[in-house]
Amino acid sequence: MGESQSAILSAPLPQRILEVLRDEGGWLPFDRFMSLALYEPGLGYYANHHRKFGTMPDTGSDFATAPEMSPLFGRALAVQVAQALQACASGEVWEFGAGSGALAAQLLAALGEQVTAYHVVELSAVLRERQAQRLQPWAGKLQWHDRLPERIDGVLLGNELLDALPVQLLHWDGKQWFERGVRADGDAFAWQDRPTALRPPPHDAVPGAVVEIHPQAEAFVRTLAERMGRAVAFFIDYGFPESEYYHPQRSGGTLMCHRAHRADADPLSDVGQKDITAHVNFSGIALAAQDAGLTVLGYTSQARFLINCGLPALMLDAPLPEAIAAQRLIHEHEMGELFKVLGLARGVELDALGFRSGDRSHRL
Repeated sequence: MGESQSAILSAPLPQRILEVLRDEGGWLPFDRFMSLALYEPGLGYYANHHRKFGTMPDTGSDFATAPEMSPLFGRALAVQVAQALQACASGEVWEFGAGSGALAAQLLAALGEQVTAYHVVELSAVLRERQAQRLQPWAGKLQWHDRLPERIDGVLLGNELLDALPVQLLHWDGKQWFERGVRADGDAFAWQDRPTALRPPPHDAVPGAVVEIHPQAEAFVRTLAERMGRAVAFFIDYGFPESEYYHPQRSGGTLMCHRAHRADADPLSDVGQKDITAHVNFSGIALAAQDAGLTVLGYTSQARFLINCGLPALMLDAPLPEAIAAQRLIHEHEMGELFKVLGLARGVELDALGFRSGDRSHRL
């Protein structure tokens, strides 16, 4: 092992995970490892001081979300949020995992007095501080929370939230399913599989396949449903319906890491220094929502959703650099097709603008 690798593995977060491994008998399911790597207080990727969000590597950031790419993302989404707020007879917006605060700033600027309170549910103290700085002009409307209240009315938003919730990994050897977990290998981390009763949704798995299942994301949606009063929720993320998610050709799963605007597939290295994500199985999320009593308002690509919300007109009126940047939001080879939007509701009826053309709910 090289000196630089030894230094990384002796850092506080890897050492903390090694301690947990020893306490747990030497093996952790991957969702537990992912949770520690991302959210361990003060140490995990989203809890440390490293900059995450930005458009270019020279900013010291790791990846860009849609609000960082173009302010027109928030302005288009605001059209849908305004319609939903009216349907809910509310002025309250709830954003889960607000990142850099870019989306909140865009929505607050676009919606003005239509928003009476903007709630941010954020576990990271570091990100809370940065969000507060960025959102200072709207300080009187802002409230931060580290847990859900008993009842939520208004509009709920999760932009690139579900992909960051820990997933479990399953491996098919051609005869049986194993849960893939993590063990200590000296001062390093290594994969180790154990037989399991867990199963992915039925599909034609090929020998050697590794797939993700999403019990935490589905549980989150069910919990959210319990708290929603007169409310509408929109989740924007990269992912697929179940038939595409578990397609035999996607035999390596979707797990991915991001650092300095480069992607890799090794979550066991540089722990705490890079993001770990998995694509969203939107069929599973929609089914969990329906089982919890929510109505599916629609499901479509980000491109179709933003076009329905008036993005082309906004691009025509925008300065040329902004219009060019916004094209990444809707181009198929950029974010337009890979990213999807799922709308959910409780206690309200809404013909949501974003799904009026190109709704793909029948594919879930």
